Amino acid sequence: MVGRLDGRVAFVTAAGGAIAGAIARLFAAEGAKVWCVDIRQETVVKTVSDIESSSPGHGAACVADVSDEASVRKAVDDAVARFGKIDVVVNAAAASEAVGDVVEMPFAEWQRVLNVNLSSVFLVCKYAAPHMRDAGGGSIINIGSTFGRVVVPRRPGYTTTKAAVIQLSKSMAIDLAHWHIRVNSISPGAIETARLLDRHPDMEAVRERFVPKHPIGRLGRPEEIAQAALYLATEASSFVTASDLLVDGGYTAI
Repeated sequence: MVGRLDGRVAFVTAAGGAIAGAIARLFAAEGAKVWCVDIRQETVVKTVSDIESSSPGHGAACVADVSDEASVRKAVDDAVARFGKIDVVVNAAAASEAVGDVVEMPFAEWQRVLNVNLSSVFLVCKYAAPHMRDAGGGSIINIGSTFGRVVVPRRPGYTTTKAAVIQLSKSMAIDLAHWHIRVNSISPGAIETARLLDRHPDMEAVRERFVPKHPIGRLGRPEEIAQAALYLATEASSFVTASDLLVDGGYTAI
């Protein structure tokens, strides 16, 4: 059976994480070769092991700091050297800050969140886009957040950077259209991952807090964000660019 991404090469950041890992696995299941990037070697190697053991596509692990320009440039160059091109980019790296307002937040912490959440998107696209042009075009998918649309208290770094990711995606969509590169973002609602445990004692506490905010009546799953990314990566979305796709269970509707 022909996969929807047969012959494509995808560059996925934070591929050792729950959401980007699900994206990388689904892309490989649809026939893609996936360059899996993460700063954590153990988790990204696990993603690649899953891909290689169960998918028609292929995966390769790359340990890189996507907030560092030299590291990003090398990761992109290595991806092209290994797989020959880049057709799809998924930017999913994100850092959370300690809870606090702008008075309490150290500037160094603000800068760290900015570098990981926003500058990494700029850097990956800066170096990957010319290769995508050489391949005839492609799709860039940036992971935003509902917190880029609605603000929660005492999260100035995260909410600001996620709003900026949405706007940067639209800006790049306009600027890169002549290279036949589509650029979109995905804004997930609360997705049931270990990341939510950073500020809660257990997943039951997470559900008690967030499920009532989602009219659909539950939290999301990483695989549901992966399906949205697959749509944006394929020709099914060939007339879609400069869009922010809400996959939020209705969170932003109330």
